[in-house]
Amino acid sequence: MKIVSWNVNGIRAVEKKGFLDWLLQSGADVVCIQETKANPSQLSPELLSPVDASGEMAYKSYFSSAKKAGYSGTAIYSKTEPDSVEIMGDSRFDDEGRVLIAKYGKLAVISAYFPNSQDAGARLDYKLAFCSAMLEKCDGLVADGFDIVLCGDYNIAHKPIDLANPKSNEKNPGYLPEERDWMDKFTAAGYVDTFRHFCQEPAMYTWWSYRFHAREKNVGWRIDYQCVNPALIPKVKNSRILSAVLGSDHCPIEIELE
Repeated sequence: MKIVSWNVNGIRAVEKKGFLDWLLQSGADVVCIQETKANPSQLSPELLSPVDASGEMAYKSYFSSAKKAGYSGTAIYSKTEPDSVEIMGDSRFDDEGRVLIAKYGKLAVISAYFPNSQDAGARLDYKLAFCSAMLEKCDGLVADGFDIVLCGDYNIAHKPIDLANPKSNEKNPGYLPEERDWMDKFTAAGYVDTFRHFCQEPAMYTWWSYRFHAREKNVGWRIDYQCVNPALIPKVKNSRILSAVLGSDHCPIEIELE
């Protein structure tokens, strides 16, 4: 089973940059999308029901949209219909469309768009509340017998290796001590950063500023993750960053399960 996750920074914008062709060629069974910035009523039929070259429906789509127009939002594209698709169950976060959970048997695939803590930590309390609720949600799913893949834009670079300029970013959103402390707590609870499970190389990033030719220079941050509960790790075949895929300031990431 191949699961891809991508913050597209506007699904209508990325549609114009070849998103549907990429989706159909991705080979993914499930694609988790973050920052859709749209609700389904604003989307083309092709985005809602992608079809393959033969005209057959290739993916079913599911959306959780923010009440605020053009903001946040998550989606899941799935080749097979999940047993269920759920939201977080907390209006603080569901009102911003931050979480979708698709269940397949005893596997829960989560598309999550973690809040940005913003300049001077303006939304840090909200961010940390979301992080706490997410850990509680994951623990609850595992307690109920599910394996979990928590896909998404966490908006956190966990360790110095995960961004190009750690020293100069220590007071910047996404690398605040409180955010990194939560990632420590999350991984201490047993959840595994699958990319780092396979790869300890530096200069591997998933987001680059649009300014200063950051992507061309590979001055980036690794803030997108696919984390799993410990029991699922033996079934994880690989976890990769698809940095060659363009269309957003983030690139997709991919995990493959047996």
